Amino acid sequence: MTTPEGRIKGMLDRRLKKLGPSVWRYSPQAGPHGIAGVPDRLVCADGRFFGIECKADRTKKPTRLQERCMKQIEEAGGECFVVYDEQTINQAIARIQEWLDESVD
Repeated sequence: MTTPEGRIKGMLDRRLKKLGPSVWRYSPQAGPHGIAGVPDRLVCADGRFFGIECKADRTKKPTRLQERCMKQIEEAGGECFVVYDEQTINQAIARIQEWLDESVD
């Protein structure tokens, strides 16, 4: 059985896959072999870097380490999102698609 956060990750993965081959995505390893604080999904869309942290619902917040990592990504020129339902996933996907559309012009 999938956890609530796992369900969000699955929905996000399916949506990212539909964006096509110009969108690279990676799921960093969690646990003792991973790096604490790194977002659940790392995405490169036509040269733009995105970090996406998945949460089970709107009441769950990123940890301090996650907040720090997302801030570092943004300071380096990337963008970050926290997603927890279909609406927030749609917002993240829309921003990635907007970037892809801009990069074509």
